[in-house]
Amino acid sequence: MANAGFAAAAVAARGVAALLGGRVGSVVDGQVVEGQGAAIGLDDPATGLPLLGYADAGAAVARQAAAGAARAQRAWIALSAAERGRRIWAFGAAIRAEAEALALLECANTGKPLRDCRGEVARVAEMAEYWAGWCDKVEGRVVSVPSGHFVTVRREPMGVVLAITPWNAPLFTAGWNVLPALAAGNAVVLKPSEYTPLTSAAFGLLAVKAGLPAGLVQVVAGNGATSGEALLGAPEVAMVTFVGGAASGARIAGACAARMIPCVMELGGKSANIVFADADLPAAVQGAQQAIFAGSGQSCVAGSRLLVQRSVHDRFVAMLAEASSRIRLGDPLDGATEAGPVCNARQFAHVRGLVEAGAAAGADVFTAPRGGVPEAGFWVPPTILAGVTNDARVAQEEIFGPVVAAIPFEDEAEAIAIANATPFGLAGAAWTRDVGRAHRVAAAVRAGTFWINGYRTIHVSVPFGGFGASGHGRSSGQEALMAYTQAKAVWVETGVEPALGFGHRPAGVGG
Repeated sequence: MANAGFAAAAVAARGVAALLGGRVGSVVDGQVVEGQGAAIGLDDPATGLPLLGYADAGAAVARQAAAGAARAQRAWIALSAAERGRRIWAFGAAIRAEAEALALLECANTGKPLRDCRGEVARVAEMAEYWAGWCDKVEGRVVSVPSGHFVTVRREPMGVVLAITPWNAPLFTAGWNVLPALAAGNAVVLKPSEYTPLTSAAFGLLAVKAGLPAGLVQVVAGNGATSGEALLGAPEVAMVTFVGGAASGARIAGACAARMIPCVMELGGKSANIVFADADLPAAVQGAQQAIFAGSGQSCVAGSRLLVQRSVHDRFVAMLAEASSRIRLGDPLDGATEAGPVCNARQFAHVRGLVEAGAAAGADVFTAPRGGVPEAGFWVPPTILAGVTNDARVAQEEIFGPVVAAIPFEDEAEAIAIANATPFGLAGAAWTRDVGRAHRVAAAVRAGTFWINGYRTIHVSVPFGGFGASGHGRSSGQEALMAYTQAKAVWVETGVEPALGFGHRPAGVGG
C-alpha cells in the first residue's frame, strides 16, 4: 500500500496558520512565544517524513509561564463562581466552532484517524460544558463541635496546577486535566509531549478567545528534561497532574514529594479483558477489537491482555484474527480509515521490538490485514500474540501499540488470579451472561475502572484513575474537584465558654 495520498504536512501547515497565527511555540499570557532552546523536529507518523519543527521553550519561558499563571489565577478567583462557569462554557463553544480545524491538526500531528479526532474534539467541548456547571457548586460544610465555636470547612483552589500530558491523545488529555482544575478555581500550566504540541497550543489560545484571563491556561512546548524540569521546580506550581508512563510518573512523583506538593498520577496499564465461555462471543470479539486496536492500541486502558476461557480459546482467537484482518489501515486524513500508525519513531521501535520478542519466545503471531500495510511510516498492523503465559514479557510490559497477548484460563478463580498478577491496576473487563459472576469478577479484579460486556467507555462525570503502578488520585467526576482543591477549617469564637480542655492546645504545640 503506497503513501502517495497522505498530505499531513500541508494540513498541519494550514492548521498552524489558522489556529496558531502561523507560529509554533508556547502560549504565554495569551500570545504564541517561540522557544529559546534546541530545535525539535516533528515527523508525519503516516510517512515518516518531516512534518514541521519548533524550538524547545527552555527554562526562561517556563518561568515566565508559571509566573503569569499565578497572576491570572488571582484574577480568575476574584470573579464570581457563576461568571467562571459562563466563561468555561464559552470555552467549550469556541472549541466547537473550531472543531474541524482542531481535528485535522490533531490527525496530522498524531496520525490518529480523522474520524477519531473529530469525536475527541467533541468530547473536549462536552467536558467544558460539564465542568462549567460545577463552578458554583464547590461547596463547604458546617461541622458541629462540642464547644462554643462555629466551624466551617472551605474548599479552596490549589493555585497553579502543572498538567503534563502525553502524545497519544493530546487535545483530549488537555481538556481532561485542565478543565476540572479551572472549575475548581486554579490556573494551569499545560506541558504537552514534545511530539504533539500543536492542538495543545491551539487550546491555550482558544481559552483566551473565549474570555478566560490571559495566562490562566499557559502552554509550554518543549522537552521534559529542560522545559518540564523547569516547571517542576517553579515555586508558583502548587500541584502536578501527570498522564504517562510509570517510570516517568515515578520521577515526577519524587520531585513533587521533595517539594511537598500533591500530585495526581494517571499511569500505564496492562488491563485484562476476560472472556468466559458463556459470553456472546461475536460481541466479545467486537469488544476485544475496540479494547486493543482502537487508537492503534495507544491507550492507557487498552485491553492488552486477552484472557479467554480455555474451552473457547482457540475458536475465539481465530474469530478475532479474522475480524481484525478486515480493519482498514490507510491515510489518517481519510474519513474511512479505521486504524492509523503509531505516533512516533521511538514508540514504533518499542512496539516492533516487543512483537519480535514475543515471537522469539514462542508466541503464535496473527496479523494479516487485508489491503496490506503502508510502505513507509510508523505502521504496526493489528497483531495477536497467542499461546502466551502471563509471565511472558509481552503479558507484563506495557506495549502501547495494537498488540494483544491472548492467555487461556480454566475457571473464574484462575481468571481473577491472572488478571491481578501485574503491578498495574488501571482497567479491566469481563464478558459473560452470568450476572453473579460479572459482579464477583468486577469486585475481585484490582482496577480503577471495570466494564461488564463492554470496553473503553469513559465519561467526564465518572471518576477515572488507577490502582498500584497505574497511579493514584482521580482526574474526573466530582472526585476531581476534591483533588484540585484543599480543605480549610475556619473556627469562629461565639463567646460561649468551651468545655474544659476542649479545643485548646498549650502554647507552642501544633501539628
